[in-house]
Amino acid sequence: MLFRRLLLPVCLILWALPARAQKPDTTIIRYSGQLAGQYSAGGVNRTLFSTTHSATLLRGLHFGAPVTGSFLFGKQERLLKEREWLFNATPYYWKGRFRFYGIGGYERSNLRGINNRFQLGLGPGWAFYSDSLGREVAVSNLLIREATYFQGSTERLVSRSSTRLKVVYSYRVFSLNSTTLYQPNLAKFADYRATQLTTLALRFSTRFAITGTYSYTFESRVLEGKPTDNTNVTLGVAFSTK
Repeated sequence: MLFRRLLLPVCLILWALPARAQKPDTTIIRYSGQLAGQYSAGGVNRTLFSTTHSATLLRGLHFGAPVTGSFLFGKQERLLKEREWLFNATPYYWKGRFRFYGIGGYERSNLRGINNRFQLGLGPGWAFYSDSLGREVAVSNLLIREATYFQGSTERLVSRSSTRLKVVYSYRVFSLNSTTLYQPNLAKFADYRATQLTTLALRFSTRFAITGTYSYTFESRVLEGKPTDNTNVTLGVAFSTK
């Protein structure tokens, strides 16, 4: 029953990769992983750990299928605040500057009181700039169908519009990856989510880098007593294959 309801037209901001220099009828698998954390003591005692992993299958000149998973764990004054899980499978097709995306997503969030959240979506995007080095400026304007089951047995089923601005830039040993999302409820635009994720990396070998990440999330409708927004700044290391 859940999947029948989710299979209505829906879309989400998806993680798309720019076209690579790749030959027809070839298959490439790329992996990247990141470990990051934060520790503070004194006025506020806080520990935060996060890890993100992604594997992308590239087939031929136009198809890709990234699978991404992330986990975040955080305590304040020795009390658990954040225990966040996120999984996304985002197959895509590109041709020139045109992109078309699909997504299947799952999320759990102790911070926002979410036991389970399921998402299905699809829709188009456009790259204003893209080159063989992977640098890109792209915009997507998609739809998503979302089922959320909160703590306390509250549940919601909504359709959202999802607008994403993605910027990927690299210069010598530095790289910048920034994603901005705006996702209003189509039935009530005052009910929306906004997300900003920016990672700056300093590469010290072909596969390893030091990273600094800034993340901000806002959700206008949350359970009573839960925060509507959250900001994290972390430092870490990353590994990737070519």
